[in-house]
Amino acid sequence: VQLQAYGGGLVQAGGSLRLSCSASGRIFSNYGMGWFRQAPEKEREFVASISWSLGNTYYAVSVKGRFTISRDTARNTVYLQMNGLKPEDTAVYYCAADRTYNRFSSANTRPTQYDYWGHGTHVTVSS
Repeated sequence: VQLQAYGGGLVQAGGSLRLSCSASGRIFSNYGMGWFRQAPEKEREFVASISWSLGNTYYAVSVKGRFTISRDTARNTVYLQMNGLKPEDTAVYYCAADRTYNRFSSANTRPTQYDYWGHGTHVTVSS
């Protein structure tokens, strides 16, 4: 599975962006998809995840209520709608796929749980 994320850019605080992640190759029903981000000199952190088959979602506390993860199974694409952006959301955003996703597991928030990663897309939020 190859993943490609796009849709990043420069936006003012309070603005919105929608990131997309296209997957080539078969995405099976037991997969989960996640978005992570990494700011300069910080560790990669979990943003949101979604189960491929049922669309169950999970969010980091820092983005809950502002970001929405969704997927289009026909297009093999995952989206991250980001509203109410803040300067602290500035980071490189990565999408990832987990072949053994369990929506009840806290492991979904760990980068090591994911098997496939795309190249990141930069998001910069100006104050």
